[in-house]
Amino acid sequence: MLNSLTQALGVSREVLAADDQIEHAWLNLPRLLAQIPTEHRSETLVRMCVAVATGLFDSAINYAWNAAVIELRQKVRRFGLTVVPQVTGKAFDERTLLELKDADLLTLCLKLNMITEEGYYLLDQCRDIRNNFSAAHPSMGSLDETEFLAFLNRCAKHALSNERNPKGVDIQALIASVKGARFNGPQLDTWVDRLSQTFDAQREMLVGTLHGIYCDPAAGEEARVNALWVCERLAPTFTPRTRSDLVDRHQDYLAKGDEPRHRASQLFFERLGLLSFLGEAELHALITTAARNLVSVHNSFNNFYNEPPFADRLASITAQNRVPESAQFEFVSAVVTCAVGNQWGVSNAAVADYHKMVRSFSPNEIRIMLELPDSSLTVAARVRMHSTCKTRFAELVRLVDSSSVPTNVRHVFDRWAAFGA
Repeated sequence: MLNSLTQALGVSREVLAADDQIEHAWLNLPRLLAQIPTEHRSETLVRMCVAVATGLFDSAINYAWNAAVIELRQKVRRFGLTVVPQVTGKAFDERTLLELKDADLLTLCLKLNMITEEGYYLLDQCRDIRNNFSAAHPSMGSLDETEFLAFLNRCAKHALSNERNPKGVDIQALIASVKGARFNGPQLDTWVDRLSQTFDAQREMLVGTLHGIYCDPAAGEEARVNALWVCERLAPTFTPRTRSDLVDRHQDYLAKGDEPRHRASQLFFERLGLLSFLGEAELHALITTAARNLVSVHNSFNNFYNEPPFADRLASITAQNRVPESAQFEFVSAVVTCAVGNQWGVSNAAVADYHKMVRSFSPNEIRIMLELPDSSLTVAARVRMHSTCKTRFAELVRLVDSSSVPTNVRHVFDRWAAFGA
């Protein structure tokens, strides 16, 4: 057919692709088309195949590019046309989408995380090839079948077969919901799901917004609880950039001397299990403050009933972080003092937390504990004066792993471990 056509027009057969080139492209076409989901195989790709069959690779490139652009526009629609302006800061609607130049469409898709940086780079090269070597414009030259196959592979991989299509979150709707009534289970699940599906940059920004709501003294308690619940559910998937942004926000409160927001931010990090990111100095302050509060309650009226929540908080803070060496003495002495109790007993509801913390003592913390009976602290007097306190101290000693006991206090450990056994 091609021979007859070129002869009828009186031109050389060489103006079209050679038969072996057409055969090469045709044989490799099914493998590339298999990458493209059925729903994306439109009439545009049918026309591309017909162009390949006749050796019109410049037309085939144009059809492949058109199919890629159509799908990228669909991705933006699925993201949410009403949400795009919240990300870009510019007005955006269907008409704007249709009037976008191909280069601007690629930039938008990259910003919305619909294509990767690699995909953007390769598709932008395809855009340049299409503009200069396809039938869409006067061509600078011709492409062979290998170059066409590479072109189609990029379009298929990064635009047509790439199902990465995050859905944008309506920021105003999220904030309005968080500041409304306390979330029920399905409502919380819905917002967590939406934030999980959006792209990293928007999720990072919204987590920062929720942190700000939680730390705002003027925010209602329901809004603070809603913000915390959402972030607690998302915390295991936080990216390094999200954690870094939260730490920066926290440090800003500290630098500005905004004590109410700073304290709230510390509690936010504690609830999310991220205290280790605040640095040793802040961790020292948190642990020593919690230890002092526990001892203060222990020494106050009705201590057996009031200790459990304070013991629980200290256990929660130290369970997720290594206790800085500078805070170890105050931490250990508080735990051991309360766990030993007094001549009237111990707070039974807090014992489980005390034992949990003692079992997790580091070698240096074990050394501090074993040296307490010879100190001038209250706990030393109780151990010397009351047999029940002495027995409870020995029970605490037996909770630690003997292999973690430092050599220089091994003889003290052995003596207490054998006491009353």
